[in-house]
Amino acid sequence: MPLSDLQSHALKLLKQALDNPQITFRDGQWEAIEYLIQQRARLLVVQRTGWGKSIVYFLSTRILRDQGSGPTIVISPLLALIRNQIQAAERLGLQAATINSDNKADWPDLEMRFRNNQIDVLLISPERLANEKFREETLGPAMAQLGLGLLVVDEAHCISDWGHDFRPDYRRIVRIVQALPPNVPILATTATANNRVVEDIKIQFGADLKILRGPLTRKSLRLQNIELPNRAERMAWLAHYLPKLPGSGIIYTLTRKDAQRLARWLQTNNIEADAYYSGKDEGASRTDLEQALLNNQLKVIVATTALGMGFDKPDLGFVIHFQRPSSVVHYYQQVGRAGRAVDLAYGILLGGEEDNEITDYFIQNALPPESHTEVILKALDEADGLSVNELQRVVNLPRTQIDKVLKLLSVETPTPVEKRGSLWHRTPVAYAPDRQKVAKLTAIRYTEQKQMTEYLRSQSCLMQYLQVALDDPSPQPCGYCAACRGRPIISEKVDPTDVQAALRFLQEDYPVIEPRKQWPGANTFPIYGWTGRIDRDLQAEEGRALCKWGDPGWGDLVREGKQQMGHFSQVLVNAALTLLEQHWQPIPYPTWVTCVPSLNNPKLVADFTERLARALRLPFQPCIHKTKSTQPQKAMQNSYQQAQNLDGAFTVTVWSGISGPVLLIDDMVDSRWTMTIVAVLLRQAGSGPVYPLALADTSRGEV
Repeated sequence: MPLSDLQSHALKLLKQALDNPQITFRDGQWEAIEYLIQQRARLLVVQRTGWGKSIVYFLSTRILRDQGSGPTIVISPLLALIRNQIQAAERLGLQAATINSDNKADWPDLEMRFRNNQIDVLLISPERLANEKFREETLGPAMAQLGLGLLVVDEAHCISDWGHDFRPDYRRIVRIVQALPPNVPILATTATANNRVVEDIKIQFGADLKILRGPLTRKSLRLQNIELPNRAERMAWLAHYLPKLPGSGIIYTLTRKDAQRLARWLQTNNIEADAYYSGKDEGASRTDLEQALLNNQLKVIVATTALGMGFDKPDLGFVIHFQRPSSVVHYYQQVGRAGRAVDLAYGILLGGEEDNEITDYFIQNALPPESHTEVILKALDEADGLSVNELQRVVNLPRTQIDKVLKLLSVETPTPVEKRGSLWHRTPVAYAPDRQKVAKLTAIRYTEQKQMTEYLRSQSCLMQYLQVALDDPSPQPCGYCAACRGRPIISEKVDPTDVQAALRFLQEDYPVIEPRKQWPGANTFPIYGWTGRIDRDLQAEEGRALCKWGDPGWGDLVREGKQQMGHFSQVLVNAALTLLEQHWQPIPYPTWVTCVPSLNNPKLVADFTERLARALRLPFQPCIHKTKSTQPQKAMQNSYQQAQNLDGAFTVTVWSGISGPVLLIDDMVDSRWTMTIVAVLLRQAGSGPVYPLALADTSRGEV
């Protein structure tokens, strides 16, 4: 087919896919398709969000399949992206499918159809490549028998150590690339790769990788930055101005807990909002929320980065950041969700006082310390295979850190560890840490954080700042942002009455302490002898915390009392009284009060508890005793270690009123094991229902 005829055919398919007879290719789209179809090239496309990268690989797939080529594999990092893309592929008459954790029941049928050449496009996450069964029984045979027509690596910046969103499983893609025949076209796409990342991708994909790069400016976006240090101020601003913004949109938060709480706040202000985050298992599913936003049934989704790469709603009216992202590339990628097919959309960045603390945590935990890797390798050296649960028993590390270490080690070539079934084993390969690389990566992250702070306070064109940071070859002032206009696009003023309402909401948005129902495993409690499920009659009831540690209002007072004064103020006693009598009102109501004792600071919690009991007109009975010194719970890093640390640490003295419902008080709650263990001991001693109450929840909200 001559090139002109091929281009005409591709344009016809484009109009069909978008149901728009007037549509034409955007700058660079046809060039990319031609590279893949005619030259069978390896191509990296760096184009702004909304440019239409998926159109390139779906049109290429349609043409290649019509020419008799094998199926396309698209590797995408997020389910939201995959679901969006399946719909786009089907508009071109392509049989598209995905194999992911949400559709396990469909795997056998999908794998058979793929091997039988009945699927045109298979979309998978990079984590699927870690599955040995998938590689050996599905991917390998299909590549050998059918041959791949096209390999697509979406969000290719994830393949680079130097990128803002490096994912270890993307390393496995490089091995597939190296194994492919040279005549199989490969397309890598991203909107967020600066020169450093582009060069790294080129090294991994081969020197013959062609680069197609376009301008990153977005003419429809109106950018504005507002510094409002206090959470309550930002919440008040959102409640006031969100209804005035066009259409529907997304608010990004850095933590899951902020997403949940902010969504609840907006709902109380009659704004149709819901929270979206990884691991969401209550209320509407993530798929339902995506569809509700696409259908404009929600004004806003309050999301973590779980709703990010590739989510496509062309008429999205605004993207607001409740906190400052950790890098300019993160920010550009997210704010670029807005205004793809409308003339006017808003990108508002709200800066808060907690931003650095949260992003510092992410930076410090992005790569496991060398000591963590060494202790895990030592444990594997000394055993004939260990599961992750067994590793938690022998190494005092968080489950997330154990998973991260094993993931990073497993994608090394050659690898110092290997997984057989559910057990991890040490291989003869020596572990050689690249300390220089780790130090350089960490330094880059802090530089990116500083750059984002500079962007927040920039007095020059905001769009141009983003273009320069992303190495756009032709940055230009946009003329539309708040900096170019010399005045706010949306007022930055906050009504003090609204701030007070937000502060009251924060003070009354009491974290729930969910009861634990299962001990962490056999042999956790050689002294107490507990194992398996916790009998329902021994479990704690659902409890409450007065606040999240560090929250404005009560959080500040709790921090001051614990760290500075050595005494909790009467204001906190009154606040706890209000929580119990006006909000929580547990049934049956407690008839007595006790507290978790401490050998290090025996008066701090006991004094607070005694004053609260007096205010409640209930007896305070210090019947729980700490019988041995233990390590601080905050030093225990996983569930097994936290529970085992308290084995045999407490006893309960029976007293005449023990059979009534009891309010159990501690200053902090994190893992909930202290409350769980003490509640079981109280129930075994004959107490009624146990209601845990903590002054602050110190557990960290996940992303």
